[in-house]
Amino acid sequence: MKNKLIGQIVRFSLVGFLCFFIDYGLLLALTELAGFHYLVSGALSFAVSVVVNYLLSMKFVYEARARENRTGEFITFVLLSLVGLLINQLVMWVAVEFLGIWYQLAKIGATAIVMVYNFVSRKIIIER
Repeated sequence: MKNKLIGQIVRFSLVGFLCFFIDYGLLLALTELAGFHYLVSGALSFAVSVVVNYLLSMKFVYEARARENRTGEFITFVLLSLVGLLINQLVMWVAVEFLGIWYQLAKIGATAIVMVYNFVSRKIIIER
């Protein structure tokens, strides 16, 4: 059981690492190159990374219930991710607007917080 959990955490981390680069890269591109506000860029980049994360997580990380209901599984994943997006946006907004932290650094902190939320919530709900 312990080795299984460690393996799952390693796979979760690898998928998360890849999705972080997708999320962070899009955030920078949309903000710096396209001129979007950092919160708009953050929401869009987060959404793209959620889809990639779902596909990779369902294949490599989580032992989902019956695979017959992929639509329901995806909806659950997206709903949990929407909470993650709210946490991400709130942390970034507070860090940038109230603490004066550069949005690129704020994103790293927000990602760390959301990563913990994502693992725990998905483990509890998707693997029930």
